[in-house]
Amino acid sequence: MADSPQTWHHGLVAAWWAEFNDDFRPHEIPYFRSFVERGQPALDAGCGTGRLLIPFVRAGLDIDGTDVSADMVEACRRKAAAEGLTPALYVQPLHAPPPRRRYRTIYVCGAFGLGSTRESDAMALARFHEHLEPGGTLLVDMEVPYADPRQWPYWLAERRAQLPEVEVAELPHRRRRAADGAEYALTSRILDLDPLAQRVRLEMHARRWRDGVMEAEERHTLDIGLYFVPEMLLMLERAGFGDVVVHGEHERRPATSADGFVVFVATK
Repeated sequence: MADSPQTWHHGLVAAWWAEFNDDFRPHEIPYFRSFVERGQPALDAGCGTGRLLIPFVRAGLDIDGTDVSADMVEACRRKAAAEGLTPALYVQPLHAPPPRRRYRTIYVCGAFGLGSTRESDAMALARFHEHLEPGGTLLVDMEVPYADPRQWPYWLAERRAQLPEVEVAELPHRRRRAADGAEYALTSRILDLDPLAQRVRLEMHARRWRDGVMEAEERHTLDIGLYFVPEMLLMLERAGFGDVVVHGEHERRPATSADGFVVFVATK
């Protein structure tokens, strides 16, 4: 049985995501929307606070959402309700059975491998295959391991000896002001990287100030699975997907070695 996944996406981190993440990588929204428009109903697996889901529901698309974090799901529900929207949202990890209906499109944007194990990641792909209608499409995006200039050097033994990274001091200019006037800061550092297991451990440090006084602080760690394209292609094949293409940078074109992000587009 797959382990229950970790998550740092709750508490102050979830609050930060809800306030400031909507404008993160905006080019992803039209890319995934183009698939959802052609294949409904759809499932946003790992929907977070609704960065993609809410614009799709606003546009009248038939889409459900799941996320392992109850705090993220609740934030998504509140943001949707503020616009008079009532999407079906569920608290569950990627490898749990999706809601009780089948989908024409399932997508995972920025969530695959977070806090899970390779066993549960493989199980998630099998679950997605099971709950897709024949001819349905699964999309899974990820940043390739060598694309992160901060993280990639630690694959070398002499650089790993320098871990954990020294924590960055909080700087006032990094704070962001929320709608209610509170200020938030979110920083991260690499604690460990295991190239044999292809896993990196990160620490997230979240803080909140009100009227210049820090009123809350949280630290969370998370292990993230790192995948190269050939391994993902094998996992998708074992999950039952026989037709898979790999797009680069959330564009409808073949991925190249210059792309930092890839999207696996698998047809059932």
